[in-house]
Amino acid sequence: MSRDLRRYDRQTKLRLVVGFVVLLFVVGDGLIYLLYGSSAALSGLFCLFGGLLPIGLIVLFFALLDWIRKRANE
Repeated sequence: MSRDLRRYDRQTKLRLVVGFVVLLFVVGDGLIYLLYGSSAALSGLFCLFGGLLPIGLIVLFFALLDWIRKRANE
């Protein structure tokens, strides 16, 4: 039985990132909702999405560069 450790590493990192984002949105915005109300929670959601937008664009850019590099090497 062979193990693909690179695949396992990628899968684990992806799960950690997804778990962090879910925790950030559920717990973080949930606490804002409980302490300050629904309009503040909506503002918190906009701020969270606004903060994640540049990070998502950078990740997308690097994924595109990796895709281009792989196609050029074929």
